[in-house]
Amino acid sequence: MQTLLKALDYIHEDESGHAVPGFLSLVAAVGAVVLGIGAASDSDVASIAGGVVLALGILLGGVANHMTIDYDIYARLEKVESKK
Repeated sequence: MQTLLKALDYIHEDESGHAVPGFLSLVAAVGAVVLGIGAASDSDVASIAGGVVLALGILLGGVANHMTIDYDIYARLEKVESKK
């Protein structure tokens, strides 16, 4: 269990910052699967729930990508530009 926690901590603290957007992409993929299952079985509830989860995964994935990756890049660029 400690090895798993160390691996997850490393992923979370990794410089690349892709853990959160990757998780939200997984959420969007689950939403797409539920949407497909709901549409195939003619279930309105599953289709709507899958569509909502898919949309939230896509939208929040873009926001998380911007917050976890782009903010750090902009901060580094500001440091470089302020040294000139």
